[in-house]
Amino acid sequence: MNIHIVSLGCARNLVDSEVMTGKLREAGCIPVQDPEDADIIIVNTCSFIEAAANESIDTILALAAFKKSGTCSRLIVTGCLPERYREDIVAALPEVDVFLGTGAYNRIIEAVQESQFLSVCILPDPDGITVENSGVARELTTGPMAYLKIAEGCNRCCTYCIIPKLRGRQKSRSMEDIVTEAEKLAAFGVRELTLVSQDTTAFGQDLNDPADLAQLLNRLSQLPYDIWIRFLYGHPESITDAMIQTVANHPMICPYFDIPVQHASDSVLKRMGRRYGRKELLQLFENIRTTVPEASLRTTVIVGFPGETDADFELLLSFVKEVRFDHLGVFIYSDADDLPSHNLPNPIPATVARHRHNRLMTAQKKISTENNRGYLEKIIPVLVESTPEKGVYVGRTRFQAPEVDGVTIIHADQLEIGDVIRVRITDSLAYDLIGIPHE
Repeated sequence: MNIHIVSLGCARNLVDSEVMTGKLREAGCIPVQDPEDADIIIVNTCSFIEAAANESIDTILALAAFKKSGTCSRLIVTGCLPERYREDIVAALPEVDVFLGTGAYNRIIEAVQESQFLSVCILPDPDGITVENSGVARELTTGPMAYLKIAEGCNRCCTYCIIPKLRGRQKSRSMEDIVTEAEKLAAFGVRELTLVSQDTTAFGQDLNDPADLAQLLNRLSQLPYDIWIRFLYGHPESITDAMIQTVANHPMICPYFDIPVQHASDSVLKRMGRRYGRKELLQLFENIRTTVPEASLRTTVIVGFPGETDADFELLLSFVKEVRFDHLGVFIYSDADDLPSHNLPNPIPATVARHRHNRLMTAQKKISTENNRGYLEKIIPVLVESTPEKGVYVGRTRFQAPEVDGVTIIHADQLEIGDVIRVRITDSLAYDLIGIPHE
């Protein structure tokens, strides 16, 4: 039985897709690249914001065509889309044969193989998700880098966010289970482990045996492999001095801090349910740069949140210019009637939100361009990840995270994918670097 899986959304979703693929291969299924050749098509969906939900629906409808033109006999939709829209989605998407919510990934083999699973929507409590993962099969899809999910769910109450509803409360994996999987991945040849969860820096706070991210990073840094370790999706409230110092202490850990702040106006942050202000953020980033001078800072912010005034936006813009983030993502607030923020007064017109988005990105492009010029003629280690054409390779430095940041383009005759090589930076763009191997 041939299966074709499409994974949408975040890196955490990708891990779920890789685990489903691994389990299905163990059960005798064969993953195929072309949906036209698939007997079963699976779409692992995202519905975090409206644009993501729309992309999921468009993808489902496009792949449903293969039930007529290809060999597909069953279309399965998993993940956040059915979890968010519940049983209503069954009538809305009659092309789909099976819906599995975020708590039902472990039912994927039954959904593929058993006839009684047709025309069903399975939505168990997301808090029943099994988080111990080292013993399950997994089909890696990201070349020499692998995401390592260290927890599931979130205990925060951010008013704009649906994640706790979709994924349940925070459920950290045991440190031993994470280390065991990390060892397997490193032994398999993975050169970078990127730790992810909904609130990565809150890791371990829910465990019976006390643990935190600093302890986990210390343990992973003791692995007898030449690898990079990175963590994404930190939170200003849960990142500690010990975590920052741990990054400074271990050369295996990328000096990279991904800490979404969402805004820099105290009044907007309060309405968002974020329990910090501009002053605390400035102190945090100053502390990081003092402790880890080579630190690369990444954040994401939201513009157009209900009640965001012109003055609030100007505070955010000045904050971005002051901190000078190496990487910045800007999102326009996405409203929905199942969010607490939906009931807040003074919604922002779409044209105003888009204008604010564009102003921020223009400012960040200038900052990124200037930051990248600082790397000219420097010799930097780069992990080689792909070769789109002869003589051209694409890789990443320790200050470039997978998928969300720019890349380093290397002009060379012959390089090995998965090698870390020294590259002399010869040119720079707004977000990417260009270089040649340095002997």
